[in-house]
Amino acid sequence: MNEISTSNVVIGAGTAGLAAYRALVAAGQEAVLIERGVYGTTCARVGCMPSKLLIAAAEAVHGVARWEAFGIRLEGQVRVDGRAVMARVKRERDRFVGFVLDGVAAIPQAQRIVGQARFVDQHTLEVDGKTRIRFAKAVIATGSSPVIPPLLQGLGDRVIINDDVFDWDDLPRSVAVFGTGVIGLELGQALHRLGVQVYLFGRGGAVGPLTDPALKDYAIRAFGKELAFDEGARLTGARRHNDGVILEWQDGQGVAQRAEVDAVIAATGRAPNVTGLGLEHLGLAMQANGVPAFDRYTLQCGNSPVFIAGDANHDVPLLHEAADEGRIAGENAASYPLVRQGLRRAPLGIVFSDPQIATVGTRWADLDKASIVVGAVSFEDQGRSRVMLRHQGLLHVYADRNSGKFLGAEMIGPDAEHLGHLMAWALQWNTTVEEMLKLPFYHPVVEEGLRTALRDAAAQRLRLGGLQSAA
Repeated sequence: MNEISTSNVVIGAGTAGLAAYRALVAAGQEAVLIERGVYGTTCARVGCMPSKLLIAAAEAVHGVARWEAFGIRLEGQVRVDGRAVMARVKRERDRFVGFVLDGVAAIPQAQRIVGQARFVDQHTLEVDGKTRIRFAKAVIATGSSPVIPPLLQGLGDRVIINDDVFDWDDLPRSVAVFGTGVIGLELGQALHRLGVQVYLFGRGGAVGPLTDPALKDYAIRAFGKELAFDEGARLTGARRHNDGVILEWQDGQGVAQRAEVDAVIAATGRAPNVTGLGLEHLGLAMQANGVPAFDRYTLQCGNSPVFIAGDANHDVPLLHEAADEGRIAGENAASYPLVRQGLRRAPLGIVFSDPQIATVGTRWADLDKASIVVGAVSFEDQGRSRVMLRHQGLLHVYADRNSGKFLGAEMIGPDAEHLGHLMAWALQWNTTVEEMLKLPFYHPVVEEGLRTALRDAAAQRLRLGGLQSAA
C-alpha cells in the first residue's frame, strides 16, 4: 500500500473543498486534496448554473405570452426545440465546468488523489484501500446527494434526480416532480414553460423556503394558476407502465387522482455525503443525521483537528456559504490549535422561480411574534411592477417593535433576487427600518415596494411607541 504523510487532508473537491485547499496553501501549509468523483463542483455541473440556463430558456419563451397585453401581435407560432434548448444548456454548462477544471489542473498532481477516502483512526485514512495517508488535520467537504423517497425507488431508470436532467438530449413530453423546495419549484416551472406537461407535488404545504403563512398561501395560489401544482398531495401508488410511470395520489382535498408520465424527478431533499467515511473512528460526538457536531462559526468538530464545511455539514446548503465555510475551515486547520470564528454573512436565500422568492435574515417561523412588527406590501398595485406586467407578489419585512432593528423578510414577487440583496446588506450592517428609509429610492422602480413595506413597519412602531416619524 502506498504511504503518504501530510499536514492536512481535504476530502472533497467541490466549492468548499477547493476553498479550504486554497486557504491552507495561502497559509503556507501543505495539503492533499481527495475527490471520489469527477471534478467540477455541484454548482457548475448539476446545480446553480445549468438550472439557470434552463430557466433562461423558459423565461424567453414565456415572455411571448405577455406580448398581446402590450399590444404586440405575434404572426405565426412559437416553437420550442427541445434538442436545441438542451444542447445550449449542456454547452454552456460544460464551459462553466471547464473553468473549475482549469483551477483543479493548476494544483500539483502529487497533491491530488482520486478515490473514496475512509478514516481508519484519528490521524490516518485510506483511499480505495490502495493509499494510506497520515495527516495532522483534516477538512471534510464531501458535499451532499439527492434523496429518493421509498415509494419511488422501485421505478428504476424512470425516476431521476435533478443531476440527470442536465444530461437530457431532448425534453420529455411529461414529468412528475416530487418536491416543492427550491429545486422542485425551479425545475418544475421551467419545464412547464418549455412545453413539458408537469405535475408538481409537495408535502405538508411547503413552498420553497417560505414559512410566513400569508406568503405561503400567496405562493400556492400563484403557482397553482400556472401549472398542475399540489402542495399537499399524498402519493398512493407509483408503478412502471410501458416506457413511463403511472402515478396515483390523493390531492389536498382528498380526491383520488391518476396520471401517466414519461419520468419522475425526485427533488425531495439532499443528504450529506458522510456514509462510508469511517467517521466512527474519529471519536467525535455525532448528530442524528450522521454529521459530527461542529461549531458553525469555526467549522471545528468538537476540540479536534477535524473541520467540516459546505453541504457535508448540512447547515446552509448554498454556494456562497460553502465558499465561506471552506475558507474558514481551511484557515482554522492551518492555525490549529488556535481557531477563530469566521464571518458568517447575513442569511440570504433566493428561488429563481417566477415570481421569484427570497428570504433574508430570521424567517417568520423563528421569530418571537410578540416582539415584532410586520411591514407589508403587495406588488399587485406597485407602479413599476404593473408597468412591466409582472405585478404578482407580496413582501413582509420583520422589525423589532422596540428598537426598530430590521430582523429579516420573506418575499415572493418581481426582482426578489435584487431586493433580497438590498435587505441582506442592510441586515448585515445592523440597521433599523427608520435608517433604511433614509436611503435613496429612485422612481419608478420595484424597490419602491420595499420602501412601502418599511414605511408600514415604521408606522406601526410610531403607533406603538410614539417614535419620531420616518421618511
